[in-house]
Amino acid sequence: MAKGKEKSRGRKVSQHEKPLKIPKAGKCNFTSLRKAARRVSQLYAVVLAPCGLNPTQWSTLIHVGRAGNPAQAQLADSLALDRSALAHNLQPLERDGFIKSLPDEKDKRSRRIVLTPAGRSKLRESLILWENAQSHIEEIFGTQKAKALRASLDVLSSKAFSHAFKMLRQRGQVGERRARTS
Repeated sequence: MAKGKEKSRGRKVSQHEKPLKIPKAGKCNFTSLRKAARRVSQLYAVVLAPCGLNPTQWSTLIHVGRAGNPAQAQLADSLALDRSALAHNLQPLERDGFIKSLPDEKDKRSRRIVLTPAGRSKLRESLILWENAQSHIEEIFGTQKAKALRASLDVLSSKAFSHAFKMLRQRGQVGERRARTS
């Protein structure tokens, strides 16, 4: 192949084209978080399978159970979801009789999500499985490290962190590096 030219996905790369600066594995926060989230989701999916819930359904039920009868907007916020994604996640839980969506008594435009008796029973059943998974992860990872991880993840999923990130973007400080290297 001629000097300065290399093939990239079926096309020739010009010798004048800047090479990509791909970060080393393990350096990207986004990639590391997504990879870890997928792995942990896979582990919880296996553990929760006997009760018939997937991790998303379990997480939704536990948030409803914790909040009592949250408004849909409150539930979406606590799960860090937009309302359409929450509506999609609620459908199988409502279909299976684990939750009900009822009009808010004070604001008829708003809906409240309520656990049904079947939902409470399913949560009781799933909590035994969850405790098993939780203890295994903490045994492998370490109780203190797991606690510190949860604290860090709480910061990352907080409104304050999201707001700070948004403010940096508005000031042009996030993405600045990309603009300088282009």
